Parts: sequence; C-alpha cells; structure tokens
Amino acid sequence: PEILDPALLRAGRFDRQVVLDRPDRKGREAIVKVHIKNVSIAPGVSTDEIAAITPGFSGADLANLVNEAAIIATRRGADKVTMDDFTNAVERIVAGSERKSRLLKPQERERVAFHEMGHALVAVARRSADPVHKVSIIPRSIGALGFTMQRPTEDRFLITVSELKDRMVVLMGGRAAEEIIFGEVSTGAADDLAKVTDIARQCVTRFGMDPTVGQAVLEEQRLQWLGDGPGLPNKKDYSEATAREVDLAVRGMIEEAFASAKDVLRARITDLRAGAKLLLEKETLTPDDFAPLRRTAELAPAT
Repeated sequence: PEILDPALLRAGRFDRQVVLDRPDRKGREAIVKVHIKNVSIAPGVSTDEIAAITPGFSGADLANLVNEAAIIATRRGADKVTMDDFTNAVERIVAGSERKSRLLKPQERERVAFHEMGHALVAVARRSADPVHKVSIIPRSIGALGFTMQRPTEDRFLITVSELKDRMVVLMGGRAAEEIIFGEVSTGAADDLAKVTDIARQCVTRFGMDPTVGQAVLEEQRLQWLGDGPGLPNKKDYSEATAREVDLAVRGMIEEAFASAKDVLRARITDLRAGAKLLLEKETLTPDDFAPLRRTAELAPAT
C-alpha cells in the first residue's frame, strides 16, 4: 500500500484497509487441520506439534507444508504421512532441499562442521536462545553448506534486550568456532553477519537499546506488503554525527557478541571438538544425538 498512488486510496474507493497478520499457534493448528483433511495421516501425527514448529508460517506456507510432507511420504513409498515427514517438510521450506550431489573438500566439510557446532553449542549455553532442533552439514539448495535449526517452543510478541543479544551471540557462534579452531574465518558466515548486523541496527535505531545513542527512534519500521524483499529504504532523519554514533554502536554490539561467543566456546572446547567429530560422522544430528553434549554444555558457565 505504501507504494500506491494516494489517489487510489481516497474516500469512496478503498475506505477500509485490512491488514492480516500471520496466524498464532492456535490459528496455525486450525489451518493445518483444514489442509490435512484430504491427506492420509499416520497415527501419532500431532497438529499441535506441527503448529509449534511452524512459528511465523502464513496460511499459504502451511498449505505448502502439508503438500511437501505428502510428497516426501510418496517418494519413500509410504501410504500415510508421518510426523517425521512434516518435520522434514518444515526443514525443506526453511533451509531448502538437500543437495548431496554437492561434494565439499574434506577441509571445507570439517570447517562447516565446526561452524555449525559453534552455533549449536552457543545456543545451548545462552539461556534465552531457542532450542536446537537439528544440526546438519548436508548442503542445501538455497546455497547453505550446512545449517543449525532452532525452533521456538511458543509464539513470542515481546523480546527483551538480553534475548536479542543472545540471538546475536548464537549467530556469531559459527564464526567464533572457525577462528578458535582454524585461526582464521571464512566467507561461510556472510549470512550470519547480515542477520546480526540487522539485529544490532534495530536495537540502536528502533528499540533505543544503546546507552550512547539514547532512547530515541531514529528509523521507522517499514512493513513489507509485497513479499519478503528489502522493500523501500528506511528514512533517516538524523545528522551525520548521529549516523557515526549509530555505526559505532552497531559495531560495538557485534564485536561484543563475537567476544561472548568465543568465551562460550573456549569454555566448551572439548564439546566443540566432540560435536564436530560426531557431526562429520553422522552428517545430521537430532536432539537425541545432541543430548550428551547438551548436558555438559549446560553445566559450563554461560558467560
């Protein structure tokens, strides 16, 4: 709507504008129940659990999820869709399909294993981080060489500053692991850096969470109406001096997150090496595989 000519929205043409938010957990469960009516479902499939692992999914996303789960079941020759099929479908939608044909060099594969295990161990150590659902070093169709999937256990409508900082520390966990183990970083953390920079900038310019810049909204939120693209740039109504303060504050938050991630992993270096070794052997770790490392990692200081 923000890119439409105001003349189109004047009185008498579009008097009422309705914005539909993404469904909450109960809404997602109700939508899933509608879409599985024409699908043969195996015993043990929980629509509540499906709703729990799909926060942020729209109605169309959930319809696609059911279709993907049915396709996965068909490909393995099953006549019923299981809970594992739904879990794999979520993974496929979020991270892309597996690309096992993409062969990595042994050194690259090892680096990816340490990178992903860095994310996972930091997520376990930080109290407010979302639970780790799966860790994998199988390349995906979206270009990722591996991924660490975290899924929140409930819908969240408010996020504290400590929770945002924990998210940043988890995002920097992969890069921190690479530096600790190999002595240098790689291009593999490019997406992590983009995400952590976005969080830090919002903390400074939208949420008033930096003591130097102060409690002022410097950039307004621009809602995305036409897809998930970058949309229109944020309007900046502040001076060059303030812009420099913002840049310094953003960099400071990122460096602090990186230092915290390294502290967490240095305190768990044995778990980091053991987890990476296990990941190289199995390629994908589930919560059950990760449980022994989780117990020891949780006992170490959170820093």
